[in-house]
Amino acid sequence: MTPFSLATCSVGSGPPFAALAAADRVLPLPAAAGFLQRQGLSLATNGSVLDLLQQWPHNFSVLQRVADALASATESDLEHAAVAPGELRFHPPVNLPRQIFCSGANYKQHVVQLFVAQTYYKNEGLSLEERLAAGTKMMDERAAHGTPFFFCKAQSTVTGPFDPIILPTDVTQPDWELELGVVIGKPARRVSREQALDYVAGYVIVNDITSRERVNRQDLKELGMDWVASKCAPTYLPMGPFLVPSAFVPDPQSLRITLELNGQTMQDESTADMIFGVARLIETLSTFCLLQPGDLICTGSPAGNGMHYGRFLRPGDIVSGTITGLGTQKNPCVAEAE
Repeated sequence: MTPFSLATCSVGSGPPFAALAAADRVLPLPAAAGFLQRQGLSLATNGSVLDLLQQWPHNFSVLQRVADALASATESDLEHAAVAPGELRFHPPVNLPRQIFCSGANYKQHVVQLFVAQTYYKNEGLSLEERLAAGTKMMDERAAHGTPFFFCKAQSTVTGPFDPIILPTDVTQPDWELELGVVIGKPARRVSREQALDYVAGYVIVNDITSRERVNRQDLKELGMDWVASKCAPTYLPMGPFLVPSAFVPDPQSLRITLELNGQTMQDESTADMIFGVARLIETLSTFCLLQPGDLICTGSPAGNGMHYGRFLRPGDIVSGTITGLGTQKNPCVAEAE
């Protein structure tokens, strides 16, 4: 079975199209029409990756046939239609997700180091080591007896894997949060964690950019966190470049997440550090709402955010994010136009 991934691409100023990536080449799916017809196959789609996800079990099996033919180079029309990735512009692979759900505070070391070490217990006379130990115990108890925390992010935040991150002129603490994204492939309602991964179409890289100074409302502290103000600026969710089917990601809890800022590694952690794994997130979220094909779940970010370093994004920065087997995204930071 030839591994493949999906992308949404365009050439020049042309319209975006769904594409299949395999064997270091990218095949625009419209170019596979002749091959599919000769094989007596068809894709249930109107031309986008989002459409492909609506009938994902059927479409995955058809796409596998296309990937096998492309990799073996037995089909001359596929061979000639494939292009090198450098010739294409990459858009968000699911352009655009239907619903976007985010899991907050879902990495143990992130929560312990960033929040506990800097905030909690600071007035109790505890040493740093004692605070870290207390925070670790609290996270262990949360993993054993707690539940995930979710919020939503606006669809208009989604941008491409190589497009600029636009930093609002009235924000002083824009921060990075590289995350594993989960794309749903079947309607999911009240599914068990044992069955939850069967509802995943694939995985993708996302970067949940956050305006830190806007997370907590200073004028209405009793209302808590303001996710719209802090998370929903345009381009605040770079996504892609590829959607990798779950069949080629055997264990989503054994992936490495690495973020570099101007070439310096800032985040480097395994998804094994999640407090609540992907299956648990889907189980819990599907008890609250109906998950549908094309929905995106951002699973939380590991330690090493800008708040930890006291260094936030600035115009001219280059943010590069990699997750094992999912590719690399690279976004320049630019100032918002006046």
